[in-house]
Amino acid sequence: MSDVSLLTFAVLDPTLPRRARLLTLRGLTLPVRIGVHAFERNGPQRLRIDVDACVDLAAAHARHDHLEATFDYDAIRDTVRALAAQRHFELQETLCDAILDWLMAQPAVLAARVRTAKPDVYPDCDAVGVERVAVRCP
Repeated sequence: MSDVSLLTFAVLDPTLPRRARLLTLRGLTLPVRIGVHAFERNGPQRLRIDVDACVDLAAAHARHDHLEATFDYDAIRDTVRALAAQRHFELQETLCDAILDWLMAQPAVLAARVRTAKPDVYPDCDAVGVERVAVRCP
């Protein structure tokens, strides 16, 4: 699992640390039907998913200690779970892109990163994975 901070996104858009807060979802592990190999088609396999979303402070100001004053983590988690359960995915890239597309369609999300990893594919590797990043153009 890589360590991402709001400052990491500043490389892509230097204004993000001043106008956004970073919400993270780490290590969501789901049984997902994914893969092109015959052994991957026998049933679901574990997929670890990490999400980082830079959310506009205007939409996630948290001036009031109420859920309505921020972007709800439940929406991210529930959508990732629903997308992952939709169908068999041949490629991690396809699922990763679908999650990122949903995030970037949210008006409050200014930038996002999605990483997926299959920990059980090869016995001599911790995992094989894919990562994507997107930044909304100002």
